[in-house]
Amino acid sequence: MTHAGKVWVALWAVYIIWGSTYLGIELAGETIPPLFAVAWRFLVAGALMAGWVAWRRGFSALRVSRAELGSAAFIGVLLPGANALLFVAEQDVPIGLASLVIASVPLLVVALRYAGGDRPTRGSLVGVAIGFVGIAVLVRPGGGASTTGLVLVVGSAVAWAVGSYLSGRLPMPRDAFSATALEMLVGGLVLLPFGLATDFDPSEWSTRSILGWWYLVLFGSLVGYTAYVWLLQNAPISKVATYAYVNPVVAIALGAIVLHEEITWRIALGAAIVLASVAVVVRRESVPPEAEAAPAGAGRVSDSS
Repeated sequence: MTHAGKVWVALWAVYIIWGSTYLGIELAGETIPPLFAVAWRFLVAGALMAGWVAWRRGFSALRVSRAELGSAAFIGVLLPGANALLFVAEQDVPIGLASLVIASVPLLVVALRYAGGDRPTRGSLVGVAIGFVGIAVLVRPGGGASTTGLVLVVGSAVAWAVGSYLSGRLPMPRDAFSATALEMLVGGLVLLPFGLATDFDPSEWSTRSILGWWYLVLFGSLVGYTAYVWLLQNAPISKVATYAYVNPVVAIALGAIVLHEEITWRIALGAAIVLASVAVVVRRESVPPEAEAAPAGAGRVSDSS
């Protein structure tokens, strides 16, 4: 297979797998307590990832400095924590709506860059402003979502954006897969006490929920992320970042087909505004600085997954 062919295979893996994880979360959370499910998801996925790194690259690849370990642990609290919020929120929020709010992560990262003294392009800032209008349309109460659930989804997006923003500014392990294994393990350990504190009875877990949970572990956390990391090293970021506005399309389609979720005019309007603004930001952030009349500041929009 040619290099271009491998890029498209990996890209479609990220498109489909990450878009379908919203359904996986919904199915797993039907009978498995959310915090218990998400804690064990990251513990198992982190252990499998660490084992894969040790097998392919040797145990030396897992050795990190104290500063790198601290940074990975901090990011591990933010990113799996964001996923935990989403897990809980999907008890009351349709997956299509949740995926659209999470799609705003690239916009939030640009806003964080601006607050941190960076100067994104003027076009990016306009795109961010328009995107927030779309989010406001989406998170208005109603449409089958509770106010608490919507707040949790927004909190999930903010936590993921902060984690993505800081991951490029902290001393992280050089090996991206080692860093991911550490982040997942720490996140799982932090969430585990909360998961164990909830009432759970494995005899009540449905086959559908168990299969959804394993899908999240094996495909969402391992296959999807492996494909994403490979893409970051082998494809233009402008092409990789398109996952941010393809994933919601997949999630909305699966929500309508599998869960029979209704696509209201408000969701359609908010989706159009958010996805268009993300597309603008991704495009503007991928333009070389010398091609911009506005102050430079282009770079990765987001490393979220």
